[in-house]
Amino acid sequence: MVLSNPTIDVRQGEELDPLRTDKVLKKVVPGLKGSPVIRQYASGASNLTYLISYNNRDLVLRRPPPGVKAASAHSMIREYRVISALESVYPAVPKAIYYSDDESLLGSEFYLMEKIEAVLVNKGLPSAWNFSDADRHRFGKTIFDKLIELHQVDYVAAGLAEFGKPSGYAQRQILGWNKRFANAQTTDVPGFEDVREWLEANIPDPKAGNLPAALIHGDFRIDNVMVDANDPFNVIAVMDWEMAALGDPLMDLANSLAYWVHADDSPALQAIKKQPSDAPGMMRREEIIAYYGEQTGFDTSKWDFYEVYGYWRLVGILQQLYFRFVNKQTQDQRFASYGQGVTHLGEYCRQLIARSVL
Repeated sequence: MVLSNPTIDVRQGEELDPLRTDKVLKKVVPGLKGSPVIRQYASGASNLTYLISYNNRDLVLRRPPPGVKAASAHSMIREYRVISALESVYPAVPKAIYYSDDESLLGSEFYLMEKIEAVLVNKGLPSAWNFSDADRHRFGKTIFDKLIELHQVDYVAAGLAEFGKPSGYAQRQILGWNKRFANAQTTDVPGFEDVREWLEANIPDPKAGNLPAALIHGDFRIDNVMVDANDPFNVIAVMDWEMAALGDPLMDLANSLAYWVHADDSPALQAIKKQPSDAPGMMRREEIIAYYGEQTGFDTSKWDFYEVYGYWRLVGILQQLYFRFVNKQTQDQRFASYGQGVTHLGEYCRQLIARSVL
């Protein structure tokens, strides 16, 4: 039997008060029986996710991390709103239950959702699946088919027309990540001013590429997708919607492919591997881009820009996490080596720019 998404003891500094949590949850979710057992999901490095188990029901609670955060980051209401709206048009989302921005309840805003009974794939594919190379290829395609499906959702019909401002999205992303990187600078990491300037100078015009605005996930990876334990080619739920927006779908694809590491990639990329994208038979990045273009009809001819952007955004994410660790806003030891990772990825962006035809 393949195990589902495992939990761990709650990490130090990220605890929930059991009595306080019990009081709040029993008030907003009628019928809960017994005392809560609180565990934490090990996956994820940004918003915090907890499994709250009662005698008769399991709930999942999401809240922001402690410490100083970017103003637009870690928004619980964005996650709650998008999964609530998508339930009828893109049912591969967990069922939303309750949201509150009243920090007097649990110390921060939070929301509750149903626990998903499915499998989360992390570092490797479960051996119980006994996959062949052809199966692994199909599994990778299954994952990206779900991203393609998301990018073709009628977000207006879903009630998400006001969820964001797709016009100017690419420019806001580049300027935003450049600013967030600068604000999270530490003395041991280069400033990469040249990378930031190149991105600002090469922002593509979506009208020229005939790219429609789409609902985008923002962090679409294998380890944010849960699949049926009995049929791994059936996606049950897509998780972690904190970066969802309306914007350029190719930027969403670039976000995903920044994590898509091959077995023959450089050590700089190998260091960020979070999913079994390097398993024999898995689709190559260039194959995914071609397949995505065929299925959507979107113009991918300016991929050089999107590729650099995808890695640079990841640089920004890692640097913000590293900044939190350096400034003792978190004790999570996973972040201790992120400074080196940021430096290596920034250098990789420089390499991509050097061979770009833009």
